[in-house]
Order: sequence, then structure tokens, then C-alpha cells
Amino acid sequence: MTASAGGAARKSSGGARRSAARLAAVQALYQIDHSGASPDIVVEEFLRFRLGDSFDTENDVAPQKALFTEIVRGTSGRISAIDETISTALSNKWTFDRLEFILRAVLRAGIYELEAARTPARVVISEYVDVAHAFYDGQEPGMVNGILDRVARRVRGEEFGAEE
Repeated sequence: MTASAGGAARKSSGGARRSAARLAAVQALYQIDHSGASPDIVVEEFLRFRLGDSFDTENDVAPQKALFTEIVRGTSGRISAIDETISTALSNKWTFDRLEFILRAVLRAGIYELEAARTPARVVISEYVDVAHAFYDGQEPGMVNGILDRVARRVRGEEFGAEE
């Protein structure tokens, strides 16, 4: 499964590389969830075969490998807590088990980054809505936006100030 980072060409080269890392991390998390493979094996496979030196940087943006690795390993290491956060943030009409694998991966990575608190919350939300758009044309990007916004206001409310 591959998708391109749609808005990456319009971003600075560093921003585009971070966006590409997030997209690759979501793909790796999807693979881990779908196949049951070890996160370490999947990270190594991505670094060696998909993000290695043979990466086609003429047509694509080379992902930031360190950010990719941090997101995949960090998310995998906190998967139970992150899944509980997702379940809590879902509306009463949805259960965690109803989420497609790729939607779970997008939400998991986004929540990991929100909880890691290095990138501004609004940037994290925007980035993962963009990732969702790489995979979905329907309502899913809006769902990602709503869930990540809800979580961000809870875990990083100070960034939203008096807007609440």
C-alpha cells in the first residue's frame, strides 16, 4: 500500500520530509496492525527497502528517517494507551473495532505525536488530516480532524487558550 504526500511539494524541504515521514509511519503502522509483524522488523524493512538510499527523490520527497522511526516505535510502545484514547474520543455511534486498519494507523500516529508534545498541536492535526486525504476521499479526514482536535484540547489545552 502506498500513497503520496499530496501537499508535500508546496512545503519547505524539511516540512515535506516530515510529512513524508508521517505518511510512511502510517503505512508501517498499518502493516504492523494488519500482519501482526514486529515493529522492529517493519521499521528495519522500511528503512532498508522503502526509505533507503535507492529512494526515488526525483519524483518523491525522501522521508525524515529519524521522525519515521520515532513515530512507529513510539506509537507501538504505547499502543494500548493510545487505543484507549481513541476509544474514548469516538462518538457513541462508533467503536474502536469498527475503524479500518488505515484509519486506526492515522489516529494512532497522530495521538502519539500529540502526546509527545514536540510539534504544535495544530500542525499535528493538519498533517494527519493531510495523511488521511492521501487514503480517503470521503468523511474519514473530517473524522481524523475531529478526533485529533478533541484529544489535543484535552492533552494540550494550553495551546488552544480561550478558544474553548
